[in-house]
Amino acid sequence: MHNNFKKLTLVAAVAAVAFASQANAGGYQINEQSVSGQGYGHAGRSSNVHDATIVYGNPAGMSFLDRAQITAGGTFLSVDTDLSNVSATRTLDVGGSAQVPLGAIPGTNDGDMVPGTLVPFAFYAHPVNEQLAFGFGVYAPFGSKTEYEDTFQGRYFGDYTELRVVSAQPTVSYRFNDQWSAGIGVTYNQVEGELRRQVPSGLDYNAASDIDSRVEGDDDGWGYNLGVIYQPVPETTLGLTYRSKVDYTLEGDFSATAPTGAVLASSDASLELTTPETVNFSLTQQMTDRLKLMFGASWVRWSQFEEIRVLNSQGGTITAEQQNYSNAWAFASGGEYQLTPTLALRAGVTLDFTPTNDQDRSVRIPSDERRIFSVGAGWSPTPDLTLDFAYSYLTERSTFVEQDRQDLLSGAGGATYSADYKNQAHGFGAQLTYRF
Repeated sequence: MHNNFKKLTLVAAVAAVAFASQANAGGYQINEQSVSGQGYGHAGRSSNVHDATIVYGNPAGMSFLDRAQITAGGTFLSVDTDLSNVSATRTLDVGGSAQVPLGAIPGTNDGDMVPGTLVPFAFYAHPVNEQLAFGFGVYAPFGSKTEYEDTFQGRYFGDYTELRVVSAQPTVSYRFNDQWSAGIGVTYNQVEGELRRQVPSGLDYNAASDIDSRVEGDDDGWGYNLGVIYQPVPETTLGLTYRSKVDYTLEGDFSATAPTGAVLASSDASLELTTPETVNFSLTQQMTDRLKLMFGASWVRWSQFEEIRVLNSQGGTITAEQQNYSNAWAFASGGEYQLTPTLALRAGVTLDFTPTNDQDRSVRIPSDERRIFSVGAGWSPTPDLTLDFAYSYLTERSTFVEQDRQDLLSGAGGATYSADYKNQAHGFGAQLTYRF
């Protein structure tokens, strides 16, 4: 009874520190690298050594695995968005900074602009002996996509945005003793991006005659992960993971195309992008033989994402969109209960705060603070095989976008767009782990 009380005291202390913090995370980061972890809200990402997905969660954890194993799976994300209180107006430039309203921009606001997406992953971990382990993983750490309808009223601020980052990570870990382990992973990362917005061809702002303006580019870069695990007693595991920033220069093409297919303008294009470094701390506490509780906190240095600025080879600006993200936090709490020798049940809650601000939030990434509720289960029909399933429900705080442009028609006019956004998402995950 006394030992259980000490465990509860430690757990409550860590939870109080995590949830008492007032901070701001979210952005275009992807958390779907483990379905077993999804079931408890990724609360024990750096400390709960469950399968080969620990290659991503904390490279130090591989040396706690008892044998080689491979884990592969994915999460399908379905996002729903409602738009309300929409205002979209045309303006006429009458000299200086004066703009005269010309009426509403013709168009629609269907919402649901994020298509259903599968986020896959695969990991392999191989303990060489009781101290040394190697591993490898392929996963997506960052990504975002919004695709509005052709007649979207906010199309002059962005009607298509896509960013995809895929990482390959060889990893090694070393266990110094029963309490301490450290690990490092080197990441090779490939990024592809595409930005589109429409430009009106006349003062009627007719979607059918809009000019399609788009930029496409890609690049690759190197990064690294560092992790450490500390077990003061067998029932308590503390984990800390650092993931480095990665600098990219996406190089590609810019084009402006009329509805007839005629290319009105084209050039090369480049975009500087830095994906932020992250720090994750988590605690896993074995309460009884069947019950374990987990708590975690993550910090993301989003302040590196200040703007989207696309340049041509002469240094001219093709487009510039301010973002001004802030550094951000996320906190998670979860648990796992071993109902039978072959079936484990999981649940978790995550609070994910937004790095965006009210002034610069755009139609490209119209997100805000998130709450995520997760449940999951792990079934092991044999000691060598485990099937994991999870479901997550994400709901965002209602937010708003308010933008204006005065340079749509050179020397003629601009546009404004404002709307309230309400986002929610469902995540369905499945993975398989096979042990050799």
